[in-house]
Amino acid sequence: MPNIKPVSDLRNYNEILKDITAEEPVFLTKNGYGKYVIMDIESFEKQYALIQLLSELAVAENSIQSDADWISDKEMRKRLGVE
Repeated sequence: MPNIKPVSDLRNYNEILKDITAEEPVFLTKNGYGKYVIMDIESFEKQYALIQLLSELAVAENSIQSDADWISDKEMRKRLGVE
């Protein structure tokens, strides 16, 4: 269950920080709407690494879709001198 608190609770930020656990961020609301997320650094770094990986995979998949970068196995053997 998500941990949701009003941003005004930041006045007592020590209590908010106690509620933050690994993989369990605290969501802060302002005027009843989601505004901020506080999470531990390890969770943030994992999510950031995952986003970077997915971005690189998307680039790789896009390059696979274009035939311009591909060469035949015959051409590869010729370049490597393995004919």
